[in-house]
Amino acid sequence: MTQTVLVLGKSGRFGRNAAKAFAKSGWSVRGFDRRTDNLMIAAQGADVIVNAWNPPYPDWASQLPGLHRKVIEAAAASGSTVIVPGNVYVFGAGTPGPWSGATPHQARNPLGRIRIEMEEGYRASNVRTIILRAGDFIDTETSGNWFDRVMIKPLARGRFIYPGDPDVPHAWGYLPDLARAAVALAEMRGELPRFADVPFAGYTLTGRQIAEALSRNTGREVSVARMKWWPVQLARPFWRLAPHLIEMRYLWNTPHCLDGTFFDTLVGDFVQTDIEAALRTAIPAGMSAGKVDPDQAVAAGA
Repeated sequence: MTQTVLVLGKSGRFGRNAAKAFAKSGWSVRGFDRRTDNLMIAAQGADVIVNAWNPPYPDWASQLPGLHRKVIEAAAASGSTVIVPGNVYVFGAGTPGPWSGATPHQARNPLGRIRIEMEEGYRASNVRTIILRAGDFIDTETSGNWFDRVMIKPLARGRFIYPGDPDVPHAWGYLPDLARAAVALAEMRGELPRFADVPFAGYTLTGRQIAEALSRNTGREVSVARMKWWPVQLARPFWRLAPHLIEMRYLWNTPHCLDGTFFDTLVGDFVQTDIEAALRTAIPAGMSAGKVDPDQAVAAGA
């Protein structure tokens, strides 16, 4: 019998990749239009709800609690399992790693607190919930994230811009891999705890290691340059996003990685895409010596 997934935020980064991965695995995929659709009605008959709604940082405080509250209510009524793409904001700068499902959520900054409270809402509910936690995203197309908007913007000139210390390890997740992980967990949802916090290790890389991989991919030397933060500081009074970028700056200078032991125990045969293959799908066409189709890269696992 075909299973059904309702993807909220289907046009966004995680939602787009999740919809593709579920469809490829034989699921019936539904989208949702927040302007016209009714969530309580749309959730009926959905085995799984992927909640990929993610408003811009400046709107988190005003929108995120209400959006997730509505999802919890709809899932409680429909009996659906909810999958939420989690992040590392909940841990805070002073929490020693590696970060796992057992690591205390000690963030004290506003965005971190919002995410903590959002997750606690699911934990306190009766809704079966999977938090699939990952680091920063590497996507297969330009989607306005740190990687394509800032870091590889000057790649054609042989430069890679890094927002922090290029020798500090940082957690990354390749979105096609993360979406496949969501499908695998969805298909074993009945075997999981009612509230399952599942970190996805992905890649742990320094900025310098990424630059070296890009050098191999492009066939030319790619040098690392540290991003200048003073323009963001100057823009703070009139650019709504600036204070939040500054708030989260600590992650680029805080060594961190995710402990994927729980995920590996659950999904023992999962093959992660090799980082160089992932980067070949993430950089603009024509810059790689061997551009790879995302589906082929994932299927090969290398």
